[in-house]
Amino acid sequence: MKYIENLPYLLSELKLPAAKEHWQEIAEIAQKENLNYGAFLAKLLDLDLTLKEQNKQQRAYKQSKLPPAKTLSTFDFIGSPLINQTEIEQLATETQWVKNNENLILLGASGAGKTHLACAIAYSHLQQGMKVIFTKTTLLVQSLQKAKAELRLSNELNRLARFDLLILDDIGYVRKSEQETSVLFELIEDRYETGSLLITANQPFSQWKELFPDPIMATAAVDRLIHHANIIHIKEPSFREKQAKLRTDNKMGVKN
Repeated sequence: MKYIENLPYLLSELKLPAAKEHWQEIAEIAQKENLNYGAFLAKLLDLDLTLKEQNKQQRAYKQSKLPPAKTLSTFDFIGSPLINQTEIEQLATETQWVKNNENLILLGASGAGKTHLACAIAYSHLQQGMKVIFTKTTLLVQSLQKAKAELRLSNELNRLARFDLLILDDIGYVRKSEQETSVLFELIEDRYETGSLLITANQPFSQWKELFPDPIMATAAVDRLIHHANIIHIKEPSFREKQAKLRTDNKMGVKN
């Protein structure tokens, strides 16, 4: 009886909150099901293991900075028939390309769904235990510029290197100044064959070299990005454009 009285204290000291809260309930179940001591203990400890996994997942999602609700289940594949759903789902469910430090580049018009698809793919990988982080490229470049000015760029690149997958959204919006493109190049160079990049861009691939004012740097950067890369051209028109047309057609009584 003494051991039972001490059990809440022991579980608290061992930092097992779920077991502390539910041990009596599990004990009753064990008695009804005639479980031995080992089975009872395993069932009890499984509560905290599940809780820790849930907390870990929540921390990883918060750290990823992924926008909410941008998942595969919320993407309108029916309304975007030019997007290969099977290909996207395969990239989302298979993690080997990330483990191989390959890149994924989504090209297409503004509003075509690139960011949603990028986040959906990343979220699927997050659920499978991969470390991911999402950022607008312009914001990240500004952060890297500040880090470089404060002589801590190496530390910032090392922080980003801890993520298996780094999503650079709207890379084409980076200003083509030497200061911005130099830190972007250092990031690309640092992750080359050591970590995956998932990039979205509005410009056709033929214009990518214009992102860098230095032609030598441009060639080197593009070469590293496309090496070991999956490149998907999204030919869907802008979702916002389609919505505007639909509203106009509805007002005019146009039937699809």
